[in-house]
Amino acid sequence: MVKVNISGALGFLTEDEIKAIDTTKPLSDLKTLYENGWTTVPSSFNEELSSKIKNIAKKIQNESEVLVILGIGGSYLGARAAIEYIISPNYNMLPKGTPDILFAGNNVSGEYLEQVIELIGDRDFSVNVVSKSGSTIETAISLRFFKEMLEKKYGSDGLKDRLYVTSDIGSPLIKLAEAEGYAYLEMPPEVGGRYSVLTVVGLLPCAVAGINIDELMAGAKEEFETGIDDACLYAAARQVLYRKGKKIEMLACFEPAFKYTGEWWKQLFGESEGKEGIGIFPAYADYSADLHSLGQLIQEGERTLYETFVTFNTPRVNPKVPGGPLHKDKISAITGFDMHRINSSASDAVKKAHIDGGVPVLELCLPSLSASSFGALAYFFMRSCAISALISGVNPFGQPGVEAYKKNLFAILGL
Repeated sequence: MVKVNISGALGFLTEDEIKAIDTTKPLSDLKTLYENGWTTVPSSFNEELSSKIKNIAKKIQNESEVLVILGIGGSYLGARAAIEYIISPNYNMLPKGTPDILFAGNNVSGEYLEQVIELIGDRDFSVNVVSKSGSTIETAISLRFFKEMLEKKYGSDGLKDRLYVTSDIGSPLIKLAEAEGYAYLEMPPEVGGRYSVLTVVGLLPCAVAGINIDELMAGAKEEFETGIDDACLYAAARQVLYRKGKKIEMLACFEPAFKYTGEWWKQLFGESEGKEGIGIFPAYADYSADLHSLGQLIQEGERTLYETFVTFNTPRVNPKVPGGPLHKDKISAITGFDMHRINSSASDAVKKAHIDGGVPVLELCLPSLSASSFGALAYFFMRSCAISALISGVNPFGQPGVEAYKKNLFAILGL
């Protein structure tokens, strides 16, 4: 489903250079070492798991006007990305028959926490706490606040009915759930947090938001079965550009609904590749808005970055530019143009300008913003990220550097 177009980079690399990148060993490593992990999640998704997730989602929908997701990094970014991509970045403001979804536990700001609590107000709410280790400090702190709120509002029995735990089996959170009688969903232990969007971590919030998770996973399965060549092409092109001094990748999309997918992508690639003194720095830009802040730097700044554009063939909606006597300005000639045509023209114009200015541009093309294309793109990114990291010689599934700040924080707090 995801199609890679490297034409915008061919002035900076050659097809022979891409072919010279050996992807055979990375693919073999993924198959032999990680065949029971996230790589096979799309094919292992079944009716039993789907029904379990949908039943919990239905219960939350029936009982609550708000669902609060407590988690940081991969424990919330994928879910938020999916909801904004598939439905809207304005999901909570839209008229709908599903709960608002709020996110907390992803920072230690008291102001942010209080604002989330204010947004809940007097409404009925449920909480889904998501943590692979079960001991992430940002999430653990927020859990204490929301657990106290639930108990005050609904009592100890009501608390048990509205707190849902998602974690690794045997983690402190699962042990707490078993001891206190909370409902829980087990994360596949072999799936790392940033690779977990296609598991219960991402699928439960999606189902609560009314997203068809079967369609989402069907898109992931299609990509799993047919997308290996494009994933290898993207991974190889990235590595060739990196070896040529392009050390920053600017992922960019002309649809605001893509913003949190870009944030999820940043964690996926940054945490997977940035090790042992190497790694492509992942950045995200929301075009065309960010062209008015970053465009000058990209056009004429240091030539150390390349761009990857994500484009969609068909829009969900496609209004036309209105005209009339009040609109006699220099752009009046576009009266009647549809917005997709204008957006696509902006993408083409930026691509040409940046290539002419010395910036290679890769493109990832998808049919539309939909549940199935999100599933496909999520799997495409995870597969290509792992391949790219393995090509560079680092383990894409560890994150030893992340632990440094945690140790310092614990020491400062006297924990």
